[in-house]
Amino acid sequence: MKIQKPLTEELYKEQLEALAQSDKNNRKPEGWKLSPKAVRTFILGSEKPVCGTRISQKFYGDNALVERAIITLAGSRGLMLVGEPGTAKTMLSELLSAAVCGCSSNTVQGSAGITEDNIKYSWNYAMLLAKGPVKEALIPAPLYTGMSKGIITRFEELTRCPLEIQDSLISVMSDKVMNIPELTNDESLLFAGRGFNIIGTANTRDKGVNDMSSALKRRFNFETVQPVKNIGLEAKIITQQCTAMMESAGIPVQVSDDAANILACVFNELRNGVSSVKTSVPKISSVMSTAEAVSVYYQSALDALYYSDGVVTMNKLTQNLLGVVMKENRDDLPKLREYYTGIVKLRAQTQGGLWQELYDSRSCL
Repeated sequence: MKIQKPLTEELYKEQLEALAQSDKNNRKPEGWKLSPKAVRTFILGSEKPVCGTRISQKFYGDNALVERAIITLAGSRGLMLVGEPGTAKTMLSELLSAAVCGCSSNTVQGSAGITEDNIKYSWNYAMLLAKGPVKEALIPAPLYTGMSKGIITRFEELTRCPLEIQDSLISVMSDKVMNIPELTNDESLLFAGRGFNIIGTANTRDKGVNDMSSALKRRFNFETVQPVKNIGLEAKIITQQCTAMMESAGIPVQVSDDAANILACVFNELRNGVSSVKTSVPKISSVMSTAEAVSVYYQSALDALYYSDGVVTMNKLTQNLLGVVMKENRDDLPKLREYYTGIVKLRAQTQGGLWQELYDSRSCL
């Protein structure tokens, strides 16, 4: 069976092995598989091959942020990645975990219904009844696994959890020890192995970011992941990610650089409310992230494959863009129409080509 989304450490196994081979003389924190220098190279890429292997750039944005994140994980404080939805916080946490400890799957998915059992440990109740509270009856959860193995525990959407669940992390992050009162004295304390740390992610649009207790905030170093601001860079990300997704799915559709550039330009202007053509643009309140732009192009490519001749048209891009804009607020639809009758029309008159096709697709709105 072909896996839809391989683990990061499997997807980039060759690159990680090459970096490990060349990393023998670099200093690394205890419990880490790669040195901070090699982790940085893995995430940001290298112009020169490493041990004959090309190291691709995987995260585009603030290189200094990546460096600070790596140094945070080498210390005693946890790392909290915050930002708008779709700014690659999860991807960055996966890349960091894969490079630091070789495991990106030790993850807690935060939600309103999560309990301490989902974070720390639970019990095999059949064995518990038969043998009592013994260690072999204990079922490790991600936090227990991370501490016992000395690896990263990823905590997705941490601020969506109830406050009492969030605050259960305070003592673990402070003392690096988990109390297991059900076990006997010699096994009732689990001490974290070297290399253990926590990477949390949170969306700034979620109320919980501001509701986190000050005690828990002090246990984390916060890094804000900003949306991509450069249109050319955003177009490059759209092209690369859509190409990889279509190759993985066996979809024989070629990504159009021109269409990706137009899509990146539209998303950038609607997100920021500013255009190079006109001083102001109706700013959309819905999330207009790079991840959403990738999704719009990919959906359009699938439509082109199954319903037409395999060519992504501006008409299909507009139809899929409409779903992104209206998913949170229907009041954004008039703003999108205004954008088409203003900025897009002006570009159609001056540049023609695909901009004219995009303007002609306004009938979908």
